[in-house]
Amino acid sequence: MVTIKDIAKLANVSHTTVSRALNNSPLIKEDTRKKIIDLASQLNYTPNYNAKSLVLKKSNTIGLFFTSISNGTSPSFFTDTIKGVNSVINEDFNLFVRGIDDYEDFSAINSGRFDGIILMSQSDVDNAFIYHVLQKNIPIVVLNRQIDEKKLVNILSNDAEGSCQAIEHLIQNGHRDIAIIEGIEGFKSTKNRKEGYVKAMLDHQLPIQSDYVVQGNYDMHSGYKAMERLLDNKKPPTAVFCSNDDMAIGAMNAVFASGLKVPDDVSIIGFDDIGFAQYTTPRLTTVKRPIEQISVKGAIHLLSLIEKPGQRGERIFVNTELKVRNSVKELT
Repeated sequence: MVTIKDIAKLANVSHTTVSRALNNSPLIKEDTRKKIIDLASQLNYTPNYNAKSLVLKKSNTIGLFFTSISNGTSPSFFTDTIKGVNSVINEDFNLFVRGIDDYEDFSAINSGRFDGIILMSQSDVDNAFIYHVLQKNIPIVVLNRQIDEKKLVNILSNDAEGSCQAIEHLIQNGHRDIAIIEGIEGFKSTKNRKEGYVKAMLDHQLPIQSDYVVQGNYDMHSGYKAMERLLDNKKPPTAVFCSNDDMAIGAMNAVFASGLKVPDDVSIIGFDDIGFAQYTTPRLTTVKRPIEQISVKGAIHLLSLIEKPGQRGERIFVNTELKVRNSVKELT
């Protein structure tokens, strides 16, 4: 394997000069830099990134953490997050993906292993992880959940506003008996989306019936089972807001399985706007939460923090958007 010392010997310069030339140092004259780069190319020189990492005290690894990968993280949410981050992180970095709940303690999370961390936070239980990372002086960007820490870059969507908009849409279409299928208990997204539901109902002086509030688990099966419970009511709701699209798809299937139709008998509205939402029958009306866009912004800000440590924290909101399709019926 060709080394920097080999190139230095052939070019009749020091290995320090070769190193500087290969790293585009302004201390090296342009003709010398070009000569060394051409020689390195001819010799098929490949940098030793492990050695370089030791010298620069960098791991060339970015950690992408979720509260949990196996519990409550839908496949589309997981994919969109990785897709967004990966579109920004170039080949100079390795992307390490893990759930926080995989760790018994955080001793393995240190600056020697990670140049920076992106956390897709779904629960308050992540706070211990966040403060561990801050204590270790690892650059971190937190996505998806509002964190009251001024040092942090915090990027999220306004879920409460988005769900409120969804309920407003149902009310504008004549619905009064509106149910909600909630997400995982304890998740911030569950709380925020219910807040939007409650606000819209109260703003229009509509009663919130306890048997119209059903717990789900952010997956299709729980949406299916929750809808079965709602349909068992003496007076089933005319519309159901599902706290994510996976549960909305499960709920739609439960309606069909009971011999009813969406939206003729029950209107359904979701949240997230996953790829499948446009291809259900009928096409699902939902709130678009731009997870991929949030993840892209998170990765851009993290790279900036790695390049220039000590930047001020900030909170950035990315707007949700109601996507009106065919799963809501207008009542006359």
